[in-house]
Amino acid sequence: MSLDEKSAKRLAFLEKVTAGGSTDPLAWYGLALEYSKGERYDESLQTFTTLRTFQPDYVPMYLMCGQMLGKCERWSEARDWLEAGVAVASKKGDSHALGELRTALQGVLLELGEE
Repeated sequence: MSLDEKSAKRLAFLEKVTAGGSTDPLAWYGLALEYSKGERYDESLQTFTTLRTFQPDYVPMYLMCGQMLGKCERWSEARDWLEAGVAVASKKGDSHALGELRTALQGVLLELGEE
């Protein structure tokens, strides 16, 4: 099975799981990442946004969504996601994620001319 076939199967599985009403954050996160890998950025953002509505303390999504938005040069949106992630990681005491989020945020702020 080729990499593309594996990715397509994984995507189909994750779409089925999430469409079935799952609130498992890992399924939604995985789906958003698969969309991003396939350069389906708007679908990825919508999936991250859906995940954020029911699991706002799921820290990894903030970094990955912020990085994806930066890749698309959607700097203001990237800043918003990363700043929210910094707040969530701080509240949870997740120092490792906090460091990664701050580093990513610093890069976005440079792109925006705010740092």
